Amino acid sequence: MKKNNSVEEYIENYPHFSEALIILRDIINSTELEESIKWNSPVYAYNGKNVLGMGAHKNHFGIWFFNGVFLKDTHKVLLQAQEKTKGLRQMRFESVNDINKNIVLAYVKEAIENQKLGKEIKPDKTKTALVVPDALKLEFKNNPNLKACYNSITHYKQKEYCEYISEAKREATVASRLEKIKPMILKGIGLNDKYKNC
Repeated sequence: MKKNNSVEEYIENYPHFSEALIILRDIINSTELEESIKWNSPVYAYNGKNVLGMGAHKNHFGIWFFNGVFLKDTHKVLLQAQEKTKGLRQMRFESVNDINKNIVLAYVKEAIENQKLGKEIKPDKTKTALVVPDALKLEFKNNPNLKACYNSITHYKQKEYCEYISEAKREATVASRLEKIKPMILKGIGLNDKYKNC
């Protein structure tokens, strides 16, 4: 899909839902939310924090609330799109006739109030315990400097190296992978750093 530079452009891409999207946009814009385009879709924020987005698909359109899990959902209109989505909730419509302006506005206002109160899902930053492969442990035992360098890199980079060694099926592959990563660990760089700066 082509890049949208404005909400108007986004709406033009969905002519079969344009009237409905304009109605939703007018409801949202009657509040204090700031409109922008993010992830190629209309997103609405309060003080720089994303509150909700508007979107259309082939057979439906709607609003998604970034922290919709905190909405009371009095009218039972919210959907959890996927089981893994913790905070996100959708209000989905199939036609312009499905839109109840008062209900939509009430949910939008509640979402804004929740944002003002600081109700939001915080990313889980707990570190999962790493299982260091035996081959890597042996290298650390034989080379304390390698272990010190490994301990100084981020948890994420450590995880990449552990997985890289663990995924090797044959002893020969383990050995060649160890030879590849030792100089990288000593330099303090991650396994995939060269791809991240492209």
